[in-house]
Amino acid sequence: MPTTLIAADGHPIFLLGLKHLLDSQSDLRLLTCCSRAAKVLDALGEHQPDVLLFALNLPDRDGLQLIRDIRAAGLSTARPILLTERLDDEQTIEALRLDIQGVVLKSMPIHLLIQCIHKVASGGQWLEKDSIGHAFEKMLHREAGARRLATILTDRETEVMGLVARGLSNRQIAEKLILSEGTVKIHIHNIYSKLGINNRVDLTLYAQKKGII
Repeated sequence: MPTTLIAADGHPIFLLGLKHLLDSQSDLRLLTCCSRAAKVLDALGEHQPDVLLFALNLPDRDGLQLIRDIRAAGLSTARPILLTERLDDEQTIEALRLDIQGVVLKSMPIHLLIQCIHKVASGGQWLEKDSIGHAFEKMLHREAGARRLATILTDRETEVMGLVARGLSNRQIAEKLILSEGTVKIHIHNIYSKLGINNRVDLTLYAQKKGII
């Protein structure tokens, strides 16, 4: 039996080209093309494809958010393959955490996409090595830093530290965490004391070094 697919991309011309490509493969069957995330959800309610090809650029929802929504709703067991022009580190880390089985750059040769579909459909993985490798190192570094901090700071202090390092003022942090400014100041004082830091600049540099931001 052919591998069944649903394809989702915000660019109709790209979708048309993808349809022609997949229709030319006797062992692949494209069930439908979707230009919006809402249509993907409707299509998954109607079909049970083996593979979901999706892009990040859907106009009504980010592609990774679409995968979160599908998983949360238990809509489909389709194995997802991300088609993208590029991935930054944060997107790649999120794709890894979402257990995306395939990542293919749109600049890659067509035959590699076909190979990716077959491999993912059979239970394997196909990941863009350069992006994944760099992001994976960053993720490990970040998680190692978080584990070390967890032995020094409380969860709330780590949260406050991340917000300070992102440039938020005491008032903004207080509003975000629903705390008083006085409580925020106490947390920051405790963070400085525990880490041997004297100011926000040093704290930001520390957070960057540990991969917290």
